[in-house]
Amino acid sequence: MRALRKTAPGPGLELTEVPVPGVGPWDVRIRVLRAGLCGTDLHLLAWDSSAEAMCDTVPFTPGHEFYGEVVEIGAEVPDVRVGDRVSGEGHVVCGVCRNCRAGRRQLCIRTRSVGVQRDGAFAEQVVIPHQNVWVHEHEGREDVISPELGAVFDPFGNAVHTALKFPLVGEDVLITGAGPIGLMAAAVARHAGARFVAITDVHEHRLEMARAAGVDLAVNVGERRITDVQRELGMKEGFDVGLEISGQPSALQEMITNMNHGGRIALLGLPARHFELDWTTVITHMLTLQGIYGREMFETWNAMSAMISTSPVLRERIRATVTDVLPATAWERAFEIARSGSGGKVVLDWTVFDGS
Repeated sequence: MRALRKTAPGPGLELTEVPVPGVGPWDVRIRVLRAGLCGTDLHLLAWDSSAEAMCDTVPFTPGHEFYGEVVEIGAEVPDVRVGDRVSGEGHVVCGVCRNCRAGRRQLCIRTRSVGVQRDGAFAEQVVIPHQNVWVHEHEGREDVISPELGAVFDPFGNAVHTALKFPLVGEDVLITGAGPIGLMAAAVARHAGARFVAITDVHEHRLEMARAAGVDLAVNVGERRITDVQRELGMKEGFDVGLEISGQPSALQEMITNMNHGGRIALLGLPARHFELDWTTVITHMLTLQGIYGREMFETWNAMSAMISTSPVLRERIRATVTDVLPATAWERAFEIARSGSGGKVVLDWTVFDGS
């Protein structure tokens, strides 16, 4: 089969031929229809310090955001059928550490990531444990779960985990970073009953997408300050909930400055460097800072599936974050688009090769 591989340590990827992966008794083999590009994949292409720190084995196949069709199941798999349309949870957990045994699998201390520490979905087929398979309730109904929507369930899960970490009904929400996950988080916050939803970025095209996602205000922080936004919305106090998606030190610091006393901040964005914070404000304003990584397994998946299936508005707003779908053979162009930030989510079509 064809696969986009990291064949050796160093920059670059290679579209090549590899054997079809085998299936163990508890595994599921999936024909990949679509696979989304993530910031992690950009690190792996560049082979920067973050990539080197993440990866312990080369060669391997990247890709952890995908949608496909089950083509084979292991002899012991009880709950997945050949023909199911599925997405996959990319964190493979050990099952025996304290957190796993307590049902907190997202906190597993031995997590292995699909497309990083094991072969992923930038390929015609991928194998994952059956426990990591998410079977879509409306399989075959592309009006509900299109291949492109199914391919972004992983990042959509990041957005849902971040947005729903704290109660949102009637709250004023500030989101920093209007990339694909920030846009999804804004749509979820609006769906979940927030009073005001404000989002910040420095790219006007992303702010326009945010307005379409239902935010009350999309703010270019290269031109305006968040304090001015509060006055424009008629807010008398600071924001109740902050969703930090950007990973920018200045964004988090300005968010802290503009939170109400007792405000709660969910942190998803990964910073590229160490930086200082105004810890005096964090302490004296009694703020809560909560790190977010991946999705809760599998409450987040249940929540996003339910919201998608019952809310056509939310469904379309999440679909709209996918702006580019390219054949797998055009992977270099896809990575260029993703790296430039000129659009939204970029997805590879693994059913099309050289126009066929």
